[in-house]
Amino acid sequence: MNRRAEVSRKTNETDVAISLDIDGKGNSCIKTGIGFFDHMLALFAKHGLMDLNVEAQGDLEVDAHHTVEDVGIVLGQAIKDALGDKKSIKRYGTAFVPMDEALAMVAVDISGRPFLVFDVDLNTETVGAMDTELVEEFFRAVAFNAGITLHIKKMYGKNSHHIIEAVFKAFGRALDEATKIDDRIGGVMSTKGIL
Repeated sequence: MNRRAEVSRKTNETDVAISLDIDGKGNSCIKTGIGFFDHMLALFAKHGLMDLNVEAQGDLEVDAHHTVEDVGIVLGQAIKDALGDKKSIKRYGTAFVPMDEALAMVAVDISGRPFLVFDVDLNTETVGAMDTELVEEFFRAVAFNAGITLHIKKMYGKNSHHIIEAVFKAFGRALDEATKIDDRIGGVMSTKGIL
């Protein structure tokens, strides 16, 4: 089964190209021009055991908002494309990930119904060159373009870097679980017959 996708999107603000292999080994090459964001995407790929390449050029002279959001849009589209008909996937995944004093929980439902619950308060306005409020914008863009229900919660923690890192790792692990193939599942995991 080939669960790969290549998606690109060009606007007056950004130029984003992403290739994704759901059944990869956690390899990545990330270039967005935002160091902290690159690090988080690499962690997502590693812990989700997905191969991910991201090339993004954006209007960073304005700020990082357009780049982060548009990478989320394209990543969401790539996830949706790579999963295709969603046949035999487990559909649900949940992960709790600790990072030093922080603990984050992410739950994923590959439902076809986009929704985001983001219950993460952060103590700083920036980490590196990235505004911390963009973390929620990124995950909203991913959820709504992938067609997934996504719940993200900070259980506790103080250090913003640690909290965000735990979230990205948990997202990778939860998505890996939800996209696993289970041969016992005939068709899709829904009594409706579609996801």
